[in-house]
Amino acid sequence: MNEQKRRVVVKVGTSTLTHSSGSLDLRSMERLVRVLADLSGGGHEVILVTSGAIAVGTARMGLDERPRALRMKQAAAAVGQCRMMHIYDKLFSEYNCTVAQILLTGEDVEDPVRAEHLKNTFASLLELGIIPVVNENDSVSSAEIETGRHKVLGDNDTLSAIVAELCGAELLVLLSDIDGLYDADPKRDPGARLLHRVEALTPEILEMAGGAGTWRGTGGMTTKLSAAKIAMEAGCDMVITNGQRPEDLYGIVEGQDIGTRFAAGKGGAQ
Repeated sequence: MNEQKRRVVVKVGTSTLTHSSGSLDLRSMERLVRVLADLSGGGHEVILVTSGAIAVGTARMGLDERPRALRMKQAAAAVGQCRMMHIYDKLFSEYNCTVAQILLTGEDVEDPVRAEHLKNTFASLLELGIIPVVNENDSVSSAEIETGRHKVLGDNDTLSAIVAELCGAELLVLLSDIDGLYDADPKRDPGARLLHRVEALTPEILEMAGGAGTWRGTGGMTTKLSAAKIAMEAGCDMVITNGQRPEDLYGIVEGQDIGTRFAAGKGGAQ
């Protein structure tokens, strides 16, 4: 299995990319980039979906806390996205990798014509060995997300699953601040057990979803299970694992029991 080349989407959350202050965690980013560059060098096709623009922009703008006003969130996203891509480009270049930025809104994936262009863009980049770095275009799409009028994406867990579906990926990995899905809240129940494999999103599994994560991020287990549904229906396995151990990606790509794997079953992506 470990010789098989895969198309892999890796989503990294804000809590993995930043310190509690909101500033970029450069050591964490460098470790992740090194693994992704290595996987790409080994023949895998890698797509990175990254969060963190608003948090990074908040810190870069010298604000004490995440903005509450929509226009200030959008401004922070614009500043933060620029900063993050600069760092990603610098780090990936050190490993002789080229990256491309793709910013998406709900309309981009909903409209058939735009979605087809997007699919072709991803295909072209991957054929050239370029790693697409994807984020939601918060500077223009947040208004619709926050008012609920057009909530297609709204969080990067969902975004990464839609990207995986669009690209026909075989594997989606969500790097988060948790080790995976537990049968109880591990912060409250010391006997909570990590589930290594989920074959179906049963009512019991869905009940295990908790609330949102830290203030720096927006996604909790609920958004991750929503992403799992999209991925599994598209024939793509999804794994939730801890972003503090990016080296685990090697074993996950090989199919090892790391984190929680939501298995797509026999109707996998072609």
